[in-house]
Amino acid sequence: MNFIWYIIIGIVSGFLAGKIMNGGGFGLLINLLVGIIGGVLGGWVFGLLGIATAGILGSLITSIIGAVLLLWIVSFFRKPHKADI
Repeated sequence: MNFIWYIIIGIVSGFLAGKIMNGGGFGLLINLLVGIIGGVLGGWVFGLLGIATAGILGSLITSIIGAVLLLWIVSFFRKPHKADI
């Protein structure tokens, strides 16, 4: 059952991170991957800072912050669009 919650939290956090970072999301599968990797990244960063979260809401916040951080890092490696120039 916990695995299903991780998937749901990953999808939601990936979708919200795509909206926060001036995008529209990348589709269900990519949002899931961004959310899961963001959750791991957010958990690692929070651990370095000594911040602990608990429950579904804490996991969601950690995952969203990690996914936003991941999208921010990825934005440095993407080619600029013509609209960005």
